[in-house]
Amino acid sequence: MRERREKTMPPAVEAALEYAYVLIGAAIVAVAFNVFLLPNRIASGGVSGISTIMHALFGIEPAYVQWALNIPLFIAGVVLLGRQFGVKTFVGTVFLPLVVYLTKEMEPATTNPLLGAIFGGIGVGLGLGMVFRGRASTGGTDLAAQIIHKYTGLSLGMCVIFIDGLIVLTAAFVFDIERALYALIALYVTSKTIDLVQVGLGYSKIALIITKEEEKVRRAILHEIDRGVTRLPAYGGYTEHERPVLMCVVAQSEFTKLKQIVRTIDPTAFVIVANAAEVLGEGFQRT
Repeated sequence: MRERREKTMPPAVEAALEYAYVLIGAAIVAVAFNVFLLPNRIASGGVSGISTIMHALFGIEPAYVQWALNIPLFIAGVVLLGRQFGVKTFVGTVFLPLVVYLTKEMEPATTNPLLGAIFGGIGVGLGLGMVFRGRASTGGTDLAAQIIHKYTGLSLGMCVIFIDGLIVLTAAFVFDIERALYALIALYVTSKTIDLVQVGLGYSKIALIITKEEEKVRRAILHEIDRGVTRLPAYGGYTEHERPVLMCVVAQSEFTKLKQIVRTIDPTAFVIVANAAEVLGEGFQRT
């Protein structure tokens, strides 16, 4: 039987594809913001939500607010968290407000706030999902949440909810309670769309990995993704040789990185992935 060989992309092509994901995704987010969310005064969390509120109160261009918040937050993230977020994240942080500025004259797609919330949420979720597939982010309040997480011990998810909740609550006072409710709808639709683009509808994924490079893969998961990994004893059904299985659970935003790590270390690895409806424990939900 001839050995089947896995084809891998040249590094330059792969890097170009990731940058394309980041740029196209950021552009989709910006257009969705200008044609669906901003005209309907839907402040659905994040820096874009803050810029919507500032535009309504003081008439400041949303792009200026986004630059003014995104760039310092990126710098603070690098300094306080002691890690490099990468050039792609900086590109997304700067490029998104640029497209917001360049498309500010686009006509609103709808003046119905419910449609604006639903389709704005879909557009933002689609764009962010693509950015995540490019192994980057658009910065903003996600970095603020990571800083709060590090210095308070609160879970990262709780920090994100806290920040977005404050923004939506502020929108309720600046606009009205209905606009805040529409913002919650947009947030929900965004999260579900990101899940769909990234890894399906599950918030977390269980991966079972059978590889010849068990030790290298194990170390990469522990140190590059910062997730736990369990070594399960197993034996090949045909050879009866010991073939341990590595099991790990990752969040939806980490799944692309896990696939990339396994593919880079061992292109012939056998990987089984399943949805995890609920995960309790350190790094995930707490009981």
